[in-house]
Amino acid sequence: MPLRLAYAITTTTILLILLCSGVAAIREAPLSAKQQERLSQGVSGSFQGRIIDGSDAELGLAKYQISLQGANYYDHMCGGAIINERYILTAAHCVYGYNPDYLRVATGTVRWAEPDARYFVEEFWVHCNYNFPDYSNDIALIKLNDSIVFNEVTQPVALPTEPLANGTELLLTGWGSTELWGDTPDLLQKASLTYVDYPTCQQIMDNDPMNAHCHVCTLTTGGQGACHGDSGGPLTANGMLYGLVNWGYPCAVGYPDSHASVYFYLDWIRSMMKGPCQSCHCYASNYPN
Repeated sequence: MPLRLAYAITTTTILLILLCSGVAAIREAPLSAKQQERLSQGVSGSFQGRIIDGSDAELGLAKYQISLQGANYYDHMCGGAIINERYILTAAHCVYGYNPDYLRVATGTVRWAEPDARYFVEEFWVHCNYNFPDYSNDIALIKLNDSIVFNEVTQPVALPTEPLANGTELLLTGWGSTELWGDTPDLLQKASLTYVDYPTCQQIMDNDPMNAHCHVCTLTTGGQGACHGDSGGPLTANGMLYGLVNWGYPCAVGYPDSHASVYFYLDWIRSMMKGPCQSCHCYASNYPN
């Protein structure tokens, strides 16, 4: 069972929300002098009430939302999105290092502990360039061992057909902590975020080398954003899946969050769904039982 996150963090570190190898982990890197100065000038955001600072999601709002759970205790580990009856998209750091037999996918609920159904994982594929360069290619495709039964609370989300326009409003949903190092909320949370294009995002982030074209940047002025437990969760607009939560500064402190861009990885996703191949960029789990 993943351990509860219980470490202190300062505003001079960067947080990657990740769970791997059965242990909750944090990746840290120094902020630049400009970033530290900006944080010291009162852009710390709010650590109160949300996904950070979101609200409870109503049943049926995000029918594609899943909770990735461990088989032993069904604890919530990460989020993800249903893209058809057999496949789920999530972040690579949510599944990397796990045996597929250990993982369960819970669907059709706003209460992760009370799903409409749970499914076994047959296999998953992590992008072969995951974390090369640092914090990039953080995307994985999960294949279930049975077809999801679609109903009024469980449906797939469409893949994007065009890139995002700067300033687009997106919906973030997840069971991530509603405060830094807080517990997983019982109810699914929602927040409205704004897409920030790459040049603008890099200007705000002082040309952070860990932010790349493969990411979708989001920002709000109300202290909203992703936190630990939201990882892999869906970011949608106009009924299409545009992002999967990857990393950000520790939980809504006033800097953009970075999400894996689903539009950027469309070719990879489609090639993986066609079946294993030698030329595809993938890393199959294939761990021994």
